[in-house]
Amino acid sequence: MLEIETFDQRRGGNVIYKALAHPLAAEAVAKLYARLAAHAPVALFDPDGIAPALLALYPEIPPLAGIFVQDVRAIGTVRAGHSCRPLTELPASAARAVLIAAFDTQRMEPRVAAEAPPGAAIASLDAVRLPEAMLGNRRRTLDPLNYATNYAFFRDADGLATRLVTANYWAGYGAREVRLWLCLFGDGGDVLASWEEAAPAGPGGIVIDSRAVRARFGLSPFRGQLFMHVIGAAGHDVIKYALDTFSVNGRAAPVLSCTHDANAWPADRYAGLPAPRPDETVLLWVQNSHAAPIPAGGITLDRMGAEAPVALTEPVAGYATLALDVGKLLPDVHWPAQIEVRTGRHVVRPRYEVVRGGRAHIAHVNVERSDLQPDPGIRTLSNLLGRGFLLPFPVLARRDFRTLVQPNPMAESQETLPLRIEVFDAAGALIAERFLGALPRRHDLAVDLDTVLPDGALLDEGGHAELVYDFREGGEADGWMHALMRYEHRVSGHAAETSFGSHIFNTLMTWKDEPQSYGGPPPGLSTRLFLKLGEGGRRSFSVLVYPASAVWRARSETALLLHDGDGKVIAEERIAIACSGSALIYPDAVFPAAALAAAGPAGYVLVRDTTCRLFGYHGLQADGGLFSLDHMFGF
Repeated sequence: MLEIETFDQRRGGNVIYKALAHPLAAEAVAKLYARLAAHAPVALFDPDGIAPALLALYPEIPPLAGIFVQDVRAIGTVRAGHSCRPLTELPASAARAVLIAAFDTQRMEPRVAAEAPPGAAIASLDAVRLPEAMLGNRRRTLDPLNYATNYAFFRDADGLATRLVTANYWAGYGAREVRLWLCLFGDGGDVLASWEEAAPAGPGGIVIDSRAVRARFGLSPFRGQLFMHVIGAAGHDVIKYALDTFSVNGRAAPVLSCTHDANAWPADRYAGLPAPRPDETVLLWVQNSHAAPIPAGGITLDRMGAEAPVALTEPVAGYATLALDVGKLLPDVHWPAQIEVRTGRHVVRPRYEVVRGGRAHIAHVNVERSDLQPDPGIRTLSNLLGRGFLLPFPVLARRDFRTLVQPNPMAESQETLPLRIEVFDAAGALIAERFLGALPRRHDLAVDLDTVLPDGALLDEGGHAELVYDFREGGEADGWMHALMRYEHRVSGHAAETSFGSHIFNTLMTWKDEPQSYGGPPPGLSTRLFLKLGEGGRRSFSVLVYPASAVWRARSETALLLHDGDGKVIAEERIAIACSGSALIYPDAVFPAAALAAAGPAGYVLVRDTTCRLFGYHGLQADGGLFSLDHMFGF
């Protein structure tokens, strides 16, 4: 496992990791190491504890004369396999060069040089600092907003194309002159292209289409990853996006699928990977997020709860992409079993692809928490919080779709999932429920809602269901309830799936950081969701769910704001959703055709509500039973 700190729930993302893992930093570190090689051995002065991450991501450093520290409490501790020595020993060391493992060292360098052995070369991580033009805050390199970055699974090959859409939501936080620096890696980890694009001046839409990229740079077919860096960001240091995958050039088995942002930080483990049916192939797209190769055995798969991981025996080059056939590594594990992915912090949240009868759909696994333990307080939550934690998801119209749900353990300590499922119609009436039991970690349950709903409940307008904790047979809870939701078109066989976790929704009283809001502290009384528009004959839609843990406002006051490509609001419609109800929204049924045409290919709908927090899912529909579905993002 890489000895790097990436993200934790208390402090958020680790900007040091982002600064070191940036592709431009990788190029600069290689040059820095080459210069230091002429002055080996090198003393590594580590005032901020950066050395373990630096040496984990870039182990090819020239021979070391030791790691030196200022803090007397750190003397004798081990960092990257070296026992730390006091800085007072630096003058007598054999070092011919000193590397200061810190940024913004202008004041520090003269002092370190005065203590270094005579004639020693002095360098620092300022040598791998991003170019000035890419830093919004040039006085503080490690400002998180200097590293608003993310990855996307990006390809244009095999009759499939990808289209990434987002908005310049940083403009809403005061950002000016926002630009995107983009770097496209091929499957071997080689850089296929790098370029910059200007974002709209206001909160306008942003579109990056693989077909346009391929044509612009004259590229051959590619399967790789797109690294994105927003320059001049404000408010958010993560790039949120929706990514569509669709078939082109008359592909025999048409494809339409969507997924969303990659979560930006590598984790130890991921969960929620479905095992294949006997007639399916499940491909896990392993995309190395770093310049250092993933060694053979660095990626393992395990049936959830089995504790018998099986290793990928081949290495993965820096920034490379590998399609791992799950069935070949775990041939005896089948749906509805689920698989745990152990990545050793080498990759950000991976994508997977389910292929069946030539059709395919894309989804993602989720971060499995290593820092979370069961909380007995959840069993006795105040009745002021009503039903407490809820995981809402759409139930699509039964005449056309099957809806299945598979609860997923999403913390290493999670041994039981005590759950109940409740189903609501669009008007908010509870029409069915089922106790699922205190499910063990290794369960193989996937619930077909056809077996839960009464025969007459066709839900022509759709509805939604909620997973909720239920302790009637015991069990433990940690608030990190997750599930995979799979949708199948009854005629075409096309499928889509999505996954997400639970929250406490729409209560006046709070518990820890719940309920959450899209901005500010709890209670979560706001909604700001991004809905892309249709394109290329594909019709956009959204399912908006109004979940409530306790009694809340009877109906929402929801605004649908149509923005053009420059971010200007050109049309507005209002709807009301019943509490515990839902609404199926088609932008082309809400807004006039002329307004949609004026919005253009980068236009979008912002779903806004200041009276409640809605939870949303979005997708596209096309002829032949093609559809996609994933949860929406907010900003």
